[in-house]
Amino acid sequence: MPSNGLIDSHCHLDAPEFDPDRAEVVARARAAGVAAQVVPAIDAAGWPKLREVCAATPGLHPAYGLHPMFLDSHRPGHLPLLGEWLQRERPCAVGECGLDYYIEGLDRETQSRYFDGQLELAREFDLPVIVHARHAVDATLAAIRRVGGLRGVVHSYSGSEEQAQQLWKLGFLLGLGGPVTYERAQRLRRIAATMPLEFLLLETDAPDQPDAEIRGQRNEPARLAGICGTIARLRGVPAEEVARATSDNARRLFGLDS
Repeated sequence: MPSNGLIDSHCHLDAPEFDPDRAEVVARARAAGVAAQVVPAIDAAGWPKLREVCAATPGLHPAYGLHPMFLDSHRPGHLPLLGEWLQRERPCAVGECGLDYYIEGLDRETQSRYFDGQLELAREFDLPVIVHARHAVDATLAAIRRVGGLRGVVHSYSGSEEQAQQLWKLGFLLGLGGPVTYERAQRLRRIAATMPLEFLLLETDAPDQPDAEIRGQRNEPARLAGICGTIARLRGVPAEEVARATSDNARRLFGLDS
């Protein structure tokens, strides 16, 4: 691992699943070589707790946003409120935001309004965006192009190689995590094996998306080293090479100093 540690670019450490043992979870992550985590939000009601969790422990970097899966929690007034939070808090990113066309009942037009609004705020405040794009990569690409002047990461990437190339041309990175450890994920593993390292971030999405070794269990950021190892094996390179490159990428994208 790099001397300054791995970076988990997507970890919901403020989630209630971690309330009983959050300090121990962070300690296990540090012991496993994870030096820092980016902690994205899901809704406005959770922003104060997320701020508190990140302020309590070095190496936790908050992002504020409105997740498309929690559409029922969002209100039009949350977009200007987000602008106030971005102005005051100066987080490392806007997010988690995006489009989810997989879950039925999530109105696509409403999702698009919130997504576009957050992309515009990210451009206004010169912040990267952390994007959720499930069964919606083409629509996500269209939104990024429509707003313009953006940078960020599509986390838990599940699109095609051709879509990935379009994202790279727009200045976006791909976040890969637990799903790449499953042998059945052939397309994703092919992308992980061949993509330019300069566009790769590592993530756990903890407590969700556990890797193959802990399938069905609560995920946590200490598992990041295993994800790094899997990608390194797929690429036929030392884990140190993947670790160093992805950590440098995360620091550069999010402006991290740890």
